[in-house]
Amino acid sequence: MPKSPPQTAAPLIPSHPTLATLREAASECKACDLWKRATQTVFGEGSRHAKVMFVGEQPGDQEDLQGHPFVGPAGRVLDKALEAAGIDRNDVYVTNAVKHFKWEPRGKRRIHKKPRQPEITACRPWLDAEIAITKPEVVVCLGSTAAQSLLGPKFRVTKRRGEVIPFTQCPYVVATVHPSSILRVPDENARHRAMADFIEDMRKIARLLQEKGLLAA
Repeated sequence: MPKSPPQTAAPLIPSHPTLATLREAASECKACDLWKRATQTVFGEGSRHAKVMFVGEQPGDQEDLQGHPFVGPAGRVLDKALEAAGIDRNDVYVTNAVKHFKWEPRGKRRIHKKPRQPEITACRPWLDAEIAITKPEVVVCLGSTAAQSLLGPKFRVTKRRGEVIPFTQCPYVVATVHPSSILRVPDENARHRAMADFIEDMRKIARLLQEKGLLAA
């Protein structure tokens, strides 16, 4: 007996979507089971005409509570790196491959739990629609989940970090680490090096935009 196709959010995408109508539709998404334990859907935010889209894995604890992407500790790391690279956060679009916070309890804390492939697949139509509407010059995948969501399960950030890759849905994709990984580095000196490397990745993005005349040098 043939397997039934995986359930996705595709039927929920409006026929002529805008970011506003997508966000409204996503607020009711139940394409996978993650909505049951999440506080709310955390949809992407940023400029409708963003030249850069940053895609993370999923909302974290603070994002789930506040309803906005990259507003927690990882978001502050991203903000610092963007500022160092001369990229205005107001000019980019930030989102996640998965729009609900997946977590497990640890005492009184809610600890991030990596989403499974069916959950990533279920959420992919939202990400595709965000890319189609904003038409970014480059999509930056933050971490392996985002990179594998767009570039396939065999993609390895460790091997292709910072590589400018032509892409079907926009001119380029670049993959780097998720900013939360920098926060988890236990050694202070190693953490500073990791942050410096992350900033250099952002500067590479800035140089790419400068070459295209999309960012002032």
